[in-house]
Amino acid sequence: MGRKWENIKRSKGKLDQERGATFSRITKDIMKAAREGGPDPESNFLLKTAIAAARKANMPNENIQRAIARGAGLAGAERYEEMVYEGYGPGGVAIMMNIVTDNRNRTAADVRHIFSKNGGSLGETGCVSWMFQKRGVIEIDRSETAVSEDDLMMIALDAGAEDLVTTEDGFEIHAAPEALNQVLQALEAAGIPVEKGEVVMQPTTTVSVSGEDAEKLVKLLDLLEDHDDVQNVYTNADINEA
Repeated sequence: MGRKWENIKRSKGKLDQERGATFSRITKDIMKAAREGGPDPESNFLLKTAIAAARKANMPNENIQRAIARGAGLAGAERYEEMVYEGYGPGGVAIMMNIVTDNRNRTAADVRHIFSKNGGSLGETGCVSWMFQKRGVIEIDRSETAVSEDDLMMIALDAGAEDLVTTEDGFEIHAAPEALNQVLQALEAAGIPVEKGEVVMQPTTTVSVSGEDAEKLVKLLDLLEDHDDVQNVYTNADINEA
C-alpha cells in the first residue's frame, strides 16, 4: 500500500496504544499467523514474531493462547470463516480487506454500511484484487539493533529475501511469501529483533488522492480497521497529507 498511508497508520498506532486498542491489533496478527502457518511458534516464525510483539505489549498469556486457538481453529475454539472483501474508496482508490468472522451476514452488512456512509462502495470478488500482489514484509526497528545495513542485507538476501529498504525508523525486508518464514528464522539466528513480519497485499500501481477525497478516505480506512471482523486493510492510495 502507499507509503503515506503506512505513515498515517503508524501515527494512528501510537494513538491506539494510548486508548487501549493495541491488544486488538496484536490479536488479529496472532490469529492470522496461526491460521496461515499453524499453532506451533517453533515452526511458524510469523506466529513467533506476533507472540513476541504481544509479550512486548504485556498482553496476558491467556489472551495469546486464545488468539492462537481461534486462528488455528483448534478444538473448543469458536468457528470462524476467512474471506476477502474488495471495494472502492473516495477518489476511485482500490481497497482490499481480510475478513475473519463467525457471522458473514452481519459482517457484510456492517462493511457495506461503512463504505456507503463514507464515499465508497463494496464491490464484487475480483474487482480490485488484480491491482495487488502478495508480498512478505519484515519490519526492523533501528533502535532495537546495532546491525549495519550491509550486514542486514547480506543476512536477508542469503536467506531468500529480495530487497532491503531503509525507512525513517528502521528497515523493511521484502520477500516472496513462501520465503518469509526462512528469512525470519535467519534473522532470529543472527540475533536481530523483528518488529513485525507478515504477508501483505501490495499494490502494483498507486492512485494519488488529496483534499476532501483524502480526508474521506482516511476516515473510511480508519473505520474499516477498527471493525472487529476486519483483519487487514490494503489500499493502492497515495495519500497527500498536506
